[in-house]
Amino acid sequence: MTDFSSRVEQVSISGIREVFEAAGEDAINLGLGQPDFPTPENARRAAVEAIEAGKTDGYTSNKGTAELRAAIAAKHDRDNEFSVDPENVIATAGGSEALHIAIEAHVDQGQEVVYPDPGFVSYEALTHLAGGLPKPVALREDLTLDPAAVEDAITDDTAAFVVNSPANPTGAVQSEADMREFARIADEHDVLCISDEVYEPFVFDGEHHSPADFTDWDNVVVVNACSKAYSMTGWRLGWVAGSHERIERMLRVHQYVQACASAPAQYAAEEALSGPQDHVEEMREAFEERRDVLLDGLEDMGLEVPTPQGAFYAMPRVPDGWADEVIDRGVVVVPGEAFGEHGAGHARISYAVSVETLKEALEIMREATDAVR
Repeated sequence: MTDFSSRVEQVSISGIREVFEAAGEDAINLGLGQPDFPTPENARRAAVEAIEAGKTDGYTSNKGTAELRAAIAAKHDRDNEFSVDPENVIATAGGSEALHIAIEAHVDQGQEVVYPDPGFVSYEALTHLAGGLPKPVALREDLTLDPAAVEDAITDDTAAFVVNSPANPTGAVQSEADMREFARIADEHDVLCISDEVYEPFVFDGEHHSPADFTDWDNVVVVNACSKAYSMTGWRLGWVAGSHERIERMLRVHQYVQACASAPAQYAAEEALSGPQDHVEEMREAFEERRDVLLDGLEDMGLEVPTPQGAFYAMPRVPDGWADEVIDRGVVVVPGEAFGEHGAGHARISYAVSVETLKEALEIMREATDAVR
């Protein structure tokens, strides 16, 4: 039998998925990062109309339709402090593929990728798959990424560093000052900054900032998606934006991995991005309410919880055995070590569920907390 590649042997099944698959059918699932809202009706309708009109039967441009890329550029003009040429955007199969092609196109065998720990599970795995060396950096006490720690980690072998704000798994939001520093670090060290901004709309305290706000496109690429903002996880539609030179290299990977993003999803995303944004604000307000309910409940148990300022996750510090006890009692949470060595002693809780479900889960967590103390 042909042996397996050393790259794939360094990658395991996501700890998030392992917990999810092991949960009972009746479990309360606070483990999966998926909004519990429907995709906006106007986006669904746009996909249906495109299908019925026969617009989705063939490939689109490798980069995505011109109309979708124009809608993405208009979204950045509307919501962000940077602009992007539609020609310098690739529509991808979710933010996951955008991260993949960004790392694959820029990381050579043995080169380092610096990323937050605890951090999103894909950063380490995608680095291995590209033949690179993962270089995790521990977070501050408030679970934000310290620019100074990133700069200290950069060597002559560093190809890229990843910034994620609002962050999965922590819910942390980087400050404007931090983002300015990340932009400076990328430029001064001539190292690529990959900015993962998939949770961008969900900021409760402060404002969202991007490293792209503070520099040109030479050393920054931005990854984003419709998955969370428009509750379109199943549609698999994301994008990556960067300089012409970087987009051209990422396109070489994308065209062989994916050819193009799903055509129906592209029409849905175009409408979601261009149409009314009330749905996004309604979700943000709901997530903020749920965050406050969860924080109050966890703090009442005596758990220490750095206040998540965005996304829809909290990452409390928990006693030994807490996550297993909670899971055994029928509430799915993800042990912090699934997100890196420095996640140990934490658990990630997704509050993408109703307030009523959260309150039910909190009662079970309270019992579990008492049991392990």
